[in-house]
Amino acid sequence: MIGCGYWGRNLVRNFHELDALAGVVDDDARRSEEHAAQSGVPALGLEEALDRQDIDAVAIATPATTHAAIALSALAAGKHVFVEKPIALSLEEANTLVERAAAERRVLMVGHLLQYHPAFYELKRLVDSGRIGRLQYVYSNRLNLGKIRREENVFWSFAPHDISMILALVGELPEQVGAVGVCYLHRTVADVTTTHLTFPNGVNAHIFVSWLHPFKEQKLVVVGDGGMAVFDDGKPWHEKLIVYGHRIAWIHGLPTPDKAEAEPMALEQAEPLQLECRHFLECVANGSRPRTDGAEGLRVLRVLDAAERCMREARAGVTLGAEILGPTSKRAAPPGVFVHESSYVDEGCTIGPGTKIWHFSHVLQDSRIGSDCTIGQNVMIGPDATLGNHCKVQNNVSVYKGVTLEEGVFCGPSCVFTNVVNPRAEIERKSEYQPTWVGRGATIGANATIVCGHRIGAYSMIAAGAVVTKDVPAHAVVAGVPAKRIGWVSHAGERLGPDLICPRTGRRYQETAADELIEIADAPVHAHLG
Repeated sequence: MIGCGYWGRNLVRNFHELDALAGVVDDDARRSEEHAAQSGVPALGLEEALDRQDIDAVAIATPATTHAAIALSALAAGKHVFVEKPIALSLEEANTLVERAAAERRVLMVGHLLQYHPAFYELKRLVDSGRIGRLQYVYSNRLNLGKIRREENVFWSFAPHDISMILALVGELPEQVGAVGVCYLHRTVADVTTTHLTFPNGVNAHIFVSWLHPFKEQKLVVVGDGGMAVFDDGKPWHEKLIVYGHRIAWIHGLPTPDKAEAEPMALEQAEPLQLECRHFLECVANGSRPRTDGAEGLRVLRVLDAAERCMREARAGVTLGAEILGPTSKRAAPPGVFVHESSYVDEGCTIGPGTKIWHFSHVLQDSRIGSDCTIGQNVMIGPDATLGNHCKVQNNVSVYKGVTLEEGVFCGPSCVFTNVVNPRAEIERKSEYQPTWVGRGATIGANATIVCGHRIGAYSMIAAGAVVTKDVPAHAVVAGVPAKRIGWVSHAGERLGPDLICPRTGRRYQETAADELIEIADAPVHAHLG
């Protein structure tokens, strides 16, 4: 068991009760020793656990930012892997995990717990059997006061369970995802989100999640043309799943409700987490495919990713103080948005409040710029490029089509983005554009070149003049031609020494077996940034 914290301790208990626990791993030595003593198993280091030949499988319940790296290391060590939701924080990482598990012929299972709840078993059986008729509409509420996180927003923390259940009921991916997130406690971490899903078969669904709610509610409502069902996990067992035979009758051409009595469904009482853990062990023993395997986790992540992009674009969209400016327009910028009179913003672009666009710059059609950004002189953005909030683009930079800068990215003077690997002036290659993704808080030095088709990890630092020809891990410092990693850097931009402790904030990090850097959970942070 890797990770024995808030949720991991429940997995420790269940795997121990199932007589499958071989050891525990946690960055907090006291916590791992405590759980080891309680369970009668050894406390191990991560590499030690992965090296043990008598350990066939690992379960991972660490911070979401570490899921992909640890799972990949475990698969590389030949282990079967159970990983808590979400499977990863990027589609690229999730794809890599699914492909690696298939190549290694190892079980990869994602902890979408509610698919193992007896009430959901029965609900899915009712839907599949046609008990409520043709599925029309599904909605879920997952509301509580806490647990508030900072490494992920409420949508990533709460909604994976609901997305997993909805996809299982509908049986296909949505063709359209719309989402709105609102931040109250931290300006970049959503505390309340609403998400709408539209499916090709005509089914619609929405998900409402919040960790700022006065009471706890975990409810899934399913509406068909022949009945309705409610899975309310806050109710006692005999009321957790209720079926209503309500129908809509058409009388004189008008829809009229035809109500029926509520019918509670008899359920076998069992702890969903133990059923989930048992299912994983059975899949490992039999080589069978988990109900929530890596492919299912990837489908859920695709919806999470689409909703997150939708929320991010909404934050960078037309809001109070923002305006769409045509290329020939010299209208005064609205309050809070500054566009120098020598610059142009094409039709179809969006600019967030607080952004400043300085001399001789041009924002091309359908580009999106977040709030509180600074765009220097002689900068070209787009067409169809995306900048998150709080980005700074210095003079003489072109951010081409297909480039996405997440929040807080710094682009030094005259740094270069490409969008074609092998351009020729006489050959049209617009169909060969490759996307480039620059993670949150990354810094790109002056005159550096980012070759297209790569991902620049969050909070990484690209040295001046470097030429990046491959993906850059989060927090890496790269330099040279071609660029190679020469060290690590903290969230605050401070070069990390051998102890991997940020000299400015006290945040602690550790290297993984996959040559990546992760922050150590629950490390003390001494905030004296000023």
